[in-house]
Amino acid sequence: ATVYEYLDGRLASRAPTRIVIDVNGVGYSLSIPFGADFHPDPSATRKDGQVRVWTHFVVREDVQELYGFPDPKLRELFRLLLKVRGVGPGMALAVLSSLPADELVHAITAGDLPALVRVKGVGKKTAEQILLDLRDKAPRFASSESTGVLVPRGRRTQAFDDAVRALLSIGYTDKQAEASVERATKEVDPEDLELLVRTALRHG
Repeated sequence: ATVYEYLDGRLASRAPTRIVIDVNGVGYSLSIPFGADFHPDPSATRKDGQVRVWTHFVVREDVQELYGFPDPKLRELFRLLLKVRGVGPGMALAVLSSLPADELVHAITAGDLPALVRVKGVGKKTAEQILLDLRDKAPRFASSESTGVLVPRGRRTQAFDDAVRALLSIGYTDKQAEASVERATKEVDPEDLELLVRTALRHG
């Protein structure tokens, strides 16, 4: 049974793969996919600066661990990976950290074994098992250009968002800006905003 569905609170601290959410004075530490971005909810009924984190709670003999995701679909993709034989929470998180969700879905539906094997810790047999078990289930997670349901992407950082906004300000469309910055993150330090923007402009 799900112990926590989601947490609404203030983002107290964050590291590349971990955040702490302050919920009424109680700090919840959650493991997250690398680069996952948690934006304050714009709803007028929520306190300024609060975020909603969708959670998955794992209880094992020696550990209790909370995992956090910016949206329920990304969490469901994580849970889908957990159903694959040989894939535990750490590996599932590594997959979501290494591959943007839309790329992961495409790799599974296309049977792209090399894309999965490139993920640290995922061997050929496990990658084959992921393809075998999830090929028929993954297509429902495919994002559409109109809704962009699977966000944030695995490599998305604050610098990524700032770089996208910089490109939007000079006339790029959303799709052009995100594609250019995404390509740039594969070539340069994704935390170096100035370098990220310059490299993205070369791809524009």
